[in-house]
Amino acid sequence: MSSDTTAVPETARIQTPYLVPEDELDRSLRPRRLGDFVGQESLREQLAVAIEAASARGDALDHVLLAGPPGLGKTSLAQIVAAELEVPFVQTAGPALERKGDIAAFLTALEPRSVFFVDEIHRLPRTLEETFYPAMEDHRLPITVGQGAGARVVTLELPPFTLVGATTRTGLLTTPLRDRFGIQARLEPYAVDDLAQIVRRSAGILEIGLDDEGAVAIAARSRGTPRVANRLLKRVRDFAEVRMQGVVTAPAAQAALEMLEVDELGLDRLDRAILRAICVKFEGGPVGLSTLAVAVGEEQDTIEDVYEPYLLKEGLIKRTPRGRAATAAAFAHMGLQAPAPGDQALF
Repeated sequence: MSSDTTAVPETARIQTPYLVPEDELDRSLRPRRLGDFVGQESLREQLAVAIEAASARGDALDHVLLAGPPGLGKTSLAQIVAAELEVPFVQTAGPALERKGDIAAFLTALEPRSVFFVDEIHRLPRTLEETFYPAMEDHRLPITVGQGAGARVVTLELPPFTLVGATTRTGLLTTPLRDRFGIQARLEPYAVDDLAQIVRRSAGILEIGLDDEGAVAIAARSRGTPRVANRLLKRVRDFAEVRMQGVVTAPAAQAALEMLEVDELGLDRLDRAILRAICVKFEGGPVGLSTLAVAVGEEQDTIEDVYEPYLLKEGLIKRTPRGRAATAAAFAHMGLQAPAPGDQALF
């Protein structure tokens, strides 16, 4: 067999990475079953029907593509799918698959009907995408044996399996790969009520004293994201235990979040630095992403992938052909006077 398929690094075979204590804590907060998953009602109903039908037939579930911003529950849903189907769950990430041999090592080791989860699937090298095509459609894996003129292709039969791909950048997926997913769904940011329910559930698991007003106070500043809500809950717990009476109330949550520099819209220090740079340094914009990144001391990709989506969603900035620009709402939130309409083409 050629070196492309034989030299598989040991890390490519690892199914469950070592978890540090904080990771173990995060993992314990994940819902285990579809009935425990809060929010995303349409997606939950779609998955429930598909899972029940596949289980009744004894088939593998169709391949699933989960898209959406980070922290909304894509990994949790993939684990829930495996739990509901009562099948093994195997996990990796797009950047970890560097050669065809890495993919072959996973696929040939799968048990029938297993769930194979590939996080950040949009970062899968383009040269490797075609390896998944026959595996997803025909459960076959062509591999090359030998080199040069004597090389030949051997096709390995694979058991039926479910590929669950997660992506934050759907537009980076090629059409042939995207179209091979029978179930495609996008997770949307959560409403405050749903986030408050998640916070209450997490508080119960962590044995944190929490009242309803405290849950809502945390949820309102969580950017519509369960991962952020759970992170803030743990930091507010620390504050309540040290500075308050140990119970997370609304005043305790607000005081803790102010100490953490998280404002009423859920903006943190860097969010406000981005807005301040656009509003003050660049007089409302527009300003190019590279220039903005230098102004705030952050990487372009981090601004574009982590901070910008929420600022856009809240209507604080907008994209123009010439770059990013602040809206009147951004000036109001920062306590600044917006330029008059005649001063900026933007307004």
